[in-house]
Amino acid sequence: MITLLQAATAAAPQTGFGNWSFWVMIVAMVLIMYFFMWRPESKRRKEMEKFRSGLKSGDKVITAGGIYAVVKKVEETTLLIEVDSNVTLRIDKNMVVAAPAPAEKK
Repeated sequence: MITLLQAATAAAPQTGFGNWSFWVMIVAMVLIMYFFMWRPESKRRKEMEKFRSGLKSGDKVITAGGIYAVVKKVEETTLLIEVDSNVTLRIDKNMVVAAPAPAEKK
């Protein structure tokens, strides 16, 4: 049985097509990953950076921990947010993930 498989493999014509199709598949996989993973993630990251750099005092935000707050002071890398009356927290700007939807604003 093994000798038949070995004979069939030895008798198959050796063309350069096998090597060429491998590279076509690799390029196709990289393109698919670019258009479905890297490009959308890059767009999302740029939008989030634009949102965070545009924060100003009085904006309503949601933190990564799910805390709804109002921005009181914006610094270079941190924010001072008011969670409740006279309750303020200092957080990193990167921990702000969204602004509340219009229906959630009070």
